[in-house]
Amino acid sequence: MHKQPERTGDKGIQLICQFEGLKLERYRDAVGLWTIGYGHLILKEEMEKLTKITTGEAKDLLRRDLKRTEDGVKKLLNQPATQAQFDALVSFAFNLGVGNLKKSTLLKKFNAGDVQAAALQFKSWNKAGGKVLSGLTRRREAEMKLFLG
Repeated sequence: MHKQPERTGDKGIQLICQFEGLKLERYRDAVGLWTIGYGHLILKEEMEKLTKITTGEAKDLLRRDLKRTEDGVKKLLNQPATQAQFDALVSFAFNLGVGNLKKSTLLKKFNAGDVQAAALQFKSWNKAGGKVLSGLTRRREAEMKLFLG
């Protein structure tokens, strides 16, 4: 049995950065939430400070956000994950929140040891505000491909 990954690997980080994109000025995401950098959700107490950032600050925010997401994902797994599976799950949770992963059929299938059925669940998480978004469809396909390694 292999050891559970502790951190997101290079492929996972590349996938997250590719789909989040880098925005150095704050903007509203697809559902109207203030965001900056690589998909950093701006907290109420950060609103005044985070209007414009540097690439270095964006990377720092990403590292902090990834750590929080990784810790959340690790707590939900009761089945060992490969690095690729962990990276895909972290990308999913980074985008949709650890809470959505927690209540997902994807996680239930994975924790039951049914990797193939879990992989198929990525595709159903391609909506924002009730609408199918092509960017989310592409992201879920990329996560599924990574997950299946």
